[in-house]
Amino acid sequence: MQQTNRRQRPIPSGVRRGYDIVHRNVILRNLVMALCLGIVLYFIINLSLSIYTRHGQKFIVPHLIGHSYSEAQAMARNGELRLEIIDSLYMPKQKPGQILDQSPKPGMGVKKGRRIFLTVNAFRPRTEVIPYVTGYSLRQAKNMLETKGFEIERLVYRSDMATNNVLDELYQGKSISRDSRTLAELGSNITLVVGVNHSSPLPRIPKVIGLTLREAKSRLWEAGINIGRLRYDSGVKEEEYENARVYRQEPNQQSRIDYGGYVALWFTLDTQKIAESSKRSDEAARPTIVVEEDDEDEDDNGPEEEEEERR
Repeated sequence: MQQTNRRQRPIPSGVRRGYDIVHRNVILRNLVMALCLGIVLYFIINLSLSIYTRHGQKFIVPHLIGHSYSEAQAMARNGELRLEIIDSLYMPKQKPGQILDQSPKPGMGVKKGRRIFLTVNAFRPRTEVIPYVTGYSLRQAKNMLETKGFEIERLVYRSDMATNNVLDELYQGKSISRDSRTLAELGSNITLVVGVNHSSPLPRIPKVIGLTLREAKSRLWEAGINIGRLRYDSGVKEEEYENARVYRQEPNQQSRIDYGGYVALWFTLDTQKIAESSKRSDEAARPTIVVEEDDEDEDDNGPEEEEEERR
C-alpha cells in the first residue's frame, strides 16, 4: 500500500518558541503586526508614487524662443508639456507674440506634464507716466527713470551753483512739469538738463569693459557722461546686441572728461577678447592714476612746507 500523504517537515523548535512568545505577549504581537503593516504600506506608496510621477520618464524641453505661441503649443504637445505666459515685453524689432524667453531652458529633461513659463513680445508697447525728476540729483533721477522703465537719451549741462542737480527734463523736446503726467512708451528716452559748477573737478571715466550696453549706460550716466558712438564686432547679429559686452572704450577708464562728454564703446561676444582688453585697459589707466595722486600730494603742501623746501 502506497502512502498518499507526504510527511510534513517539523517546524524548528526555535521558530515555534518565538511564535509562542509573540502569540502570548499582546504588546509584542501588536508591534510585530504594526511593523509588517508598515512594510506593506511602504511598498504600496512607493509603487504608487512611481506610477503617478512616471519615475524615470523624461522629456526634452524644445527650443521655443523665436517661435509664436501657437507654434510652441504644437511643439510642446508631444511631451504633453503645459505652456504658461508669465510676462510680456515690447521689443519693436521682434515679431508681436514671439517668444522671447522660456523656463526651463531648451534641452533640459523634465517630466511629462511640466509647465513651461514663457515671456512673449507684446503686440503693442506699454505706456507709463514719466516721473518728475527735476530738483533731484542726477543719480536719484537716473534711478527713478530706470525703475519706471525709461532711459536717458542725453545729458545737457548748464552753469549752476550745484553740480549734477537736475534743472529740467525733456521728452520729445517738451519740458516735463510736476503736474503734466505725460504718458510715454516704456523704453522712451528722456533728456536731462543738469547743472554744473565749473569749479568742480572733472569726472573720471568709469571702467565699463565687460558690461552690457544697458549696464554701461547706467554707469556712465551716473558719472555725468554721455554715450558716444557704438560699434559691434562683425560676428555679432542684431538680435544678439543685448548680450554683447564692451571690450573697448575711448577715452580710456580713469581719464578726465568734461561733464556731458561722450565715450565711444565697442562690443563683442568673445569672452577672451574682453578679458585681454580689460587687462590692457587696467594697465593703461595706472600711470594716469599715479600722476594725479602725485599732483594731489603737491597741492596738499601748504605755504609752510613750500617755504621750508626753499630754505
